[in-house]
Amino acid sequence: MKNRKIALLGLILFCALQGAAQTNMTSESRHNLLPVPVAVQFKPGRLAITKSFSVAVRGHQDNRVMAGIDRAVRRLEGRIGMELARGLADDAATATLLVECQGPGQDVPSLNENESYSLGVSERQAVLNAATAVGVLRGLETFLQLLGSDRDGDFIPAVSIEDKPRFPWRGLMIDSSRHFQPLEVIKRNLDGMAAVKLNVLHWHLVDDQGFRVETSRYPKLYLLGSDKLYYTQDQVRDVIAYARDRGIRVVPEFDIPGHATSWLVGHPELGSAPGPYQIERQAGIFEPALDPTREEVYKLLDGFLGEMAGLFPDAYIHIGGDENEGKQWDRNPQIQAFMKAKGIKNNHELQAHFNKRIAQILKKYNKKMIGWEEILHPELPRDIVVHSWRGPAALAEAAKKGFSGILSAGYYIDLMFPASEHYAVDPIAANSGLSEQQAALVLGGEATMWSEYVSPETIDSRIWPRTAAIAERFWSPRTVTDVDDMYRRLKVISIQLEELGPMHERNTPVLLRRLAKSHDIKPLRTLLSVIEPVKRYNRGRLHPTTMLSPLTSLVDAARPDAEAARPFAALVDGLLADAPRFQTNQESLRAMLTEWRDLRPTIDAMISRSAALRDAEPFARDLSELATAGLEALSHLSAGTAPSQEWREAKMAMIAQAAKPKAALEFVILSGVRQLVIAAAEAPQLKTTPQAEWIRRVKTLAGEKNSESGN
Repeated sequence: MKNRKIALLGLILFCALQGAAQTNMTSESRHNLLPVPVAVQFKPGRLAITKSFSVAVRGHQDNRVMAGIDRAVRRLEGRIGMELARGLADDAATATLLVECQGPGQDVPSLNENESYSLGVSERQAVLNAATAVGVLRGLETFLQLLGSDRDGDFIPAVSIEDKPRFPWRGLMIDSSRHFQPLEVIKRNLDGMAAVKLNVLHWHLVDDQGFRVETSRYPKLYLLGSDKLYYTQDQVRDVIAYARDRGIRVVPEFDIPGHATSWLVGHPELGSAPGPYQIERQAGIFEPALDPTREEVYKLLDGFLGEMAGLFPDAYIHIGGDENEGKQWDRNPQIQAFMKAKGIKNNHELQAHFNKRIAQILKKYNKKMIGWEEILHPELPRDIVVHSWRGPAALAEAAKKGFSGILSAGYYIDLMFPASEHYAVDPIAANSGLSEQQAALVLGGEATMWSEYVSPETIDSRIWPRTAAIAERFWSPRTVTDVDDMYRRLKVISIQLEELGPMHERNTPVLLRRLAKSHDIKPLRTLLSVIEPVKRYNRGRLHPTTMLSPLTSLVDAARPDAEAARPFAALVDGLLADAPRFQTNQESLRAMLTEWRDLRPTIDAMISRSAALRDAEPFARDLSELATAGLEALSHLSAGTAPSQEWREAKMAMIAQAAKPKAALEFVILSGVRQLVIAAAEAPQLKTTPQAEWIRRVKTLAGEKNSESGN
C-alpha cells in the first residue's frame, strides 16, 4: 500500500507539472493554440471575461456568422460556468468582442475560400477581423483556445495574431461503408474538425461492405447493398448544411471500378464475372470489379453520378479507383477481346480508359474527379486531383506532371501510430525539388479513418486527439515542428474537444467498465497506460473479426499514444543523462515500476470475475516481469554494482518475449526498460568512456533490439 501511495504521488506530481505547463500563457512559446497561427505576439495585459461579456458585429452578417458566434458564446459559458447575454450588443465600442466581417465569401465552401483572419486583444476589447464568414469561424476558434483562468478569474491574454492556412485542402476521411456511422457520429466529428480548422469531410460512402447512400434512380443499390444501414438524401443534405455552417466542404466517395461488391449485389449484370454477389463481411482487397467494356455500366454511372452531383454541391466527387487487381478482368474473355481490339496493353490502361469515361461524365455535371493514386495516367485531364497513399515523393512526381494532389500517406490514423509520427510527415517534403508553381499543385492532405475495426462507440478514440496534430501540419507554417510542445497542447485541445461531443476520452472507461463488469477500473487503466493496439495492418491477422463482430475487446479500449509511454521514456532519458550518479528521476521511476510490478494480482482477481478480460492476463504477467527487471536495474545503477552477464541475457530474452504482440496489443514501454537493463550492464564502461558516448552506446544497443521486436 505504501508503494502504491508513492507511485500515485509521483504520477500526481507529474500531472501537476504538466497542468502547470498547460495553463502558462505568459509567453509565445507556451501558448495552447493548435494549430499554431502564422504570427502570434503576446503583450502585457489581459481582457477579463466576466458575466458582462458581449459581442458586436460590424460589416457583413449572415446565418453562418451569427450561428458561429452563438456556438462560441455557449461554449464560453460552459467553460466559465456563467450565463452570458444572448444576441448582439448595441454598442460596438463597449463590446468585449467585436467581430468585423468584410463579406460572405463562397456560398458553397470551396477550395478557393479565404479563411484568413486577424485577432487583436487588449485590456479593453478583442477585435476579430476577417474577409469572409469562414474566416470569422476560424478566428472564433482561436479566440476560444486563448481563454485562460487563474485565481483572479477568466481572461484572454493581450495578443496580436495574423493567421491563414498553409494548405487549402485540410481533410478528414470517414469511412461509413465498412462500419456504418450514424448521423450523430458524423456531426460531432464535424464539430471537432471545425475546432482545429479542418475544412474537408471526405465521406467514403461505397465499398465492398456497404452502399450507404439513398438513390432514387437505382434503389436496389442501397436497398440490397447496405443491410438497411444507409443515409437518406435528406440526411445527406442535413450533413452538408451542418458542415457548411462550420466552413467545411463535403466530398463524397463512391469507389469504382474495384471495391465494387456492394454495387453488384443489386446489379450483378454490371460485374466482370457472373453473380450472384453478397455484401462482403471481411476486411481486405476483393476481386469484384465493374466491367469497363459494357455500355450499361456507363449508363448506370451517368445516372447515379448525375443524381449525386445534384445532391452534393462540392466541385469534386471522389471515385476511389484504388486496389483493383484486375483478376476478374484477366479471366473474362469478353474483356480480353475488348482490350485486344482497342490496343489496350494492360489493366492499368484499361482502368485509364474507364476513368476517362468517368471524367467526361463528371464534367457534364460540372464536377471534377478526384481519386486514389492508381488513377494517375498522362491521358487524364489535368484538373483531376490525385489522392496519394504512397507518400510525398509520389505526390511530388504527380505535381511535376501537372496534376494537383493531396496526401494521405503518413496520416492513416486507423493504423494506430502515435501523433508524433503523423506530425513528422509534410505534404511537401523538404527535398521535393518542386518549383513554386509545382508546389502550389500540392493542395494539402487528409487524415484517413478507415473503419474496418471501429464502431460508432470507438471511432472517436481513433480520430482524436491525434488528428488535431495532423490539422496543425496542414494549417501552420512548416517551421512548427516541436513535438514535445505539440503533445503539451494536444492534451489541452483534447479536453476542449469533449465539449463538442466527440467521445474519445469517454470511450475507454465505458468499455473497461463493461469488460470488468465493475466500476473499479483503475487497474485496467494502469495496464492500458503501457499497451497500445498493434500498428499497420496486423490487427486482422492477430485478432480476426468480421464486419458483424462486436468491437468491445481490450484492444478496442486501448488507444494509440498510451498515457505512460512518453513520461516513462522522458524519465529514463533524464536518469541516463545523470550518469554516473543516476539519481535524477530515480524515485519517480521506482514508484512507477513498483506500481506496474504489483498490478498483476489485482488484474488476475478481476479476470476471475470476468472472462471477457482474459486478454489482459499475459500483459499483467509480462508487465510484472518487465517492472521487476527495471527495478533491479535501478538498484544496480544506484549501488554502482554490475549485474552478471547471465542476468543481462535473461532480462533481454524476457523483454524480447514480452515484445511479441498478443490479442492485437503490444507494450510501448519496452525501449525504456531495455535501456535500463543495458545501462545497468554497461555502467562499468563509464570509467573509461565519456558520458555522451556511453549514452549513445546504451541507446544504440537498445535501438537494435527495438527494431528487431517492432517496439
